[in-house]
Amino acid sequence: MPTSAKPMKPNLPDLLIDAGDVHAWYGSSHVLRGVDFSLRTGETVGLLGRNGMGKSTLIRTLLGHVRERQGQIAIKGRDLSKGRPYQAAKLGIAYVPEGRGIFPNLSVRENLIMAARPGSQGQQDWTFDRIMATFPRLSERLDNMGNQLSGGEQQMLSIGRALMTNPDAIILDEATEGLAPLIVAEIWRVITEIRKTGLAALVVDRNYRTVIANSDRLVVMEKGKVVLTGQSADIAGQPEVLGRYLGV
Repeated sequence: MPTSAKPMKPNLPDLLIDAGDVHAWYGSSHVLRGVDFSLRTGETVGLLGRNGMGKSTLIRTLLGHVRERQGQIAIKGRDLSKGRPYQAAKLGIAYVPEGRGIFPNLSVRENLIMAARPGSQGQQDWTFDRIMATFPRLSERLDNMGNQLSGGEQQMLSIGRALMTNPDAIILDEATEGLAPLIVAEIWRVITEIRKTGLAALVVDRNYRTVIANSDRLVVMEKGKVVLTGQSADIAGQPEVLGRYLGV
């Protein structure tokens, strides 16, 4: 394993996540290779790359789910290089994982209420009533169990449950994977609404054009490394670069 580490950037007030020279392994497989990443207050970052390039591993490493890791990771200026997932959650980072992770034996109402709490600064912007207004479909399914929902409804529930923690940032891994077009449009409507509230977001989705259109900044990965980063509007005007890293 490499031992050198780059110095961290200063802990600026708006820097929610700051990671430097991050490496991660699954057994003998060296997946992340010296990744630098940051997420600031109020910005939406699109994390892009072909399948198997390390996007989900980066998210899971930043949040402490990948145990075999190396490098420097800070959340709100606190060193979580060796941190656990619950510590990231307590600092206001909400996670909507690939696969959704809802509780199948709890009702929609119970899935939401069990997550409800004030945010890290005491904020209570995302109430049960606000989630109902944001996801009208869920309001019609409150007594349904988690395993009685469609894939799209489960994704709405997973996002709603994350918002009930009143986070400072929300991370959505494969936000619309496998969903019907109408549900995809609904999920992106909600992401747009989240952006308008000033909540920071990190979004992974296979439709890179939609991600570009709904983000402030892009981070593109290839083979466990960041190969491109910049403002979404700037990168959108470079189709040859996008084709190189994201084309099929």
